[in-house]
Amino acid sequence: MDLFMKCAIEEAEIGLQEGGIPIGSVLVRDGRIIGRGRNRRVQYNDPVLHAEIDCLRNAGRIQNYAECTLYSTLMPCYLCAGAAVQFGIGKVVAGNRQTSRERGSSSSPTGSRCSTWTSTSAKR
Repeated sequence: MDLFMKCAIEEAEIGLQEGGIPIGSVLVRDGRIIGRGRNRRVQYNDPVLHAEIDCLRNAGRIQNYAECTLYSTLMPCYLCAGAAVQFGIGKVVAGNRQTSRERGSSSSPTGSRCSTWTSTSAKR
């Protein structure tokens, strides 16, 4: 498994330990993690604090996102995919299409069906 996806899974596991939804994300540029995040909707009672949004906030403002890769343990929703397109993030890597709860397991953020796909966002 990819090192950066493992880091996203670590974020998801922390979120689960906090009593939240086990989804994690990392933003990578030049082979370095520049932002980490996890779904904190439950912890902060915030409907838009998804893992990818948390990750982007934690990365801070950067000049150019085109050379970045956003890793997420779950396929990004419309909100998070829209943020990736709006920021011009060059690549998105998703670990799964369903949450562990949707697969019938609340103990693992990734389950056994983790399959990674990549998609290039629109360049501006």
